Amino acid sequence: MVEWIVSDGLTDYRTAERWMETRADAIAHGSASECIWLVEHPPLYSAGTSAKSDDLIDPERFPVFPTRRGGQYTYHGPGQRVAYVLLDVGARGRDVRKFVQQLERWVIGTLDQFNVKGVVREGRVGVWVERPDKESKLDGLVPEDKIAAIGIRLRKWVSFHGVSINVEPDLSHFTGIVPCGIKEHGVTSLVDLGLPVGLADVDLALRAQFADVFGDEPVTSQTNLNQPFKDA
Repeated sequence: MVEWIVSDGLTDYRTAERWMETRADAIAHGSASECIWLVEHPPLYSAGTSAKSDDLIDPERFPVFPTRRGGQYTYHGPGQRVAYVLLDVGARGRDVRKFVQQLERWVIGTLDQFNVKGVVREGRVGVWVERPDKESKLDGLVPEDKIAAIGIRLRKWVSFHGVSINVEPDLSHFTGIVPCGIKEHGVTSLVDLGLPVGLADVDLALRAQFADVFGDEPVTSQTNLNQPFKDA
């Protein structure tokens, strides 16, 4: 069973990390089910294990959280759907590359529900959209903006952290960092692309695509996670 959990309001980042680590250990020991946890964070920057100090342009703008997920600097904030993915990769074939590709397919399939074509590029982590309406910073190439970030960690073959999709965040908040260390391309969101959608719409699309990619139908959680995190 894969438990599907949605938290309302803004979830404290460090509290979320502690919860994920505890849940990942429980999954590894067989005392808890796998789960997908959908949250929204207050404005913050997180630094993955490959983050470079020069990519933190404005360290005073928002709280900065070093974290042990893969990747570089990223932004989380209101209007962005973060999907934490706590799955037993060991029981799912122990193929980390395949697992990351599944996460990419999950995001791309979700975007497709809104007629947005997401793409992945060699050497650039995350999911991108082409922007022929924008001026290119690279001669001869169609501009591309990042719409979703991917960064995971494995502990005892159980994944945590996950993906984030820009639904309607304040895109100016990304200017305090070099997102994922990539200067040549920008960032976008579903609303920036002209789509009148909200987090609830994206949640439905994520759930609809999950079984197609991972082979499991998620079960709605009865666990109320809202209160502990709002008070954190």
